[in-house]
Amino acid sequence: MLSSPAHEPNQNHLLAALPAMELERLKTSLELIHLPVGDVLCESGGRLSYVYFPATAIISLHYILENGASSEIAGVGNEGMLGVSLFMGGESPPSWATVQTGGHAYRMKAGLLMQEFNQGGSLQRLMLRYTQALISQISQTAVCNRHHTIEQQLSRWLLLTLDRLNSRELIMTQELIASMLGVRREGITEAAGKLQQAGIIRYRRGHITVLDRTGLEAHVCECYGVVRKEFERLFRDVRK
Repeated sequence: MLSSPAHEPNQNHLLAALPAMELERLKTSLELIHLPVGDVLCESGGRLSYVYFPATAIISLHYILENGASSEIAGVGNEGMLGVSLFMGGESPPSWATVQTGGHAYRMKAGLLMQEFNQGGSLQRLMLRYTQALISQISQTAVCNRHHTIEQQLSRWLLLTLDRLNSRELIMTQELIASMLGVRREGITEAAGKLQQAGIIRYRRGHITVLDRTGLEAHVCECYGVVRKEFERLFRDVRK
């Protein structure tokens, strides 16, 4: 495993939730890698050779339609991992996985994770609870995209992204956000403009800075809170 004084496996909340002795044992199977933005980690129907535990990177799970249009169904940051399809029986994921925000992650060979999972114990319980929370995120995203305004969807997406970063600044174009949410770029431009006029964000080409998180939370729909509470319940329960 590559080592870095700036990165430790416990930067990932799933790994940090493991008992200390178990995490110490797994460290020899974890490899610290850099994930550049835009990197494709898995295609729909492909096979995962590794599972990924993001530390500072964010991975987007999304579907691509026959006409080339796409929409994000969930994000995976330091709260989770990429690779639940391995132990849920499907082996290959139904969605694409690309790096939304470049950064570092820890990866483990898929076969090694399955060996650990099949032994039962704390890692298995943790993976299953994370899968439940991920399903909740996917379900809530579908509801949000159908019933809430683009401004509310953008606020939800910004807040979930902020939760996975140690910064108020996001390096992200409006075109990419529009693709993530499955809406027209003009809709994102209008929604971002309203948030900027309200003094909540500052936007310049490719950069979004959140100036007022409380104001952003006032604009968001209920979906953000539902997703956040489910992940908080996950980590609260596994520590009991």
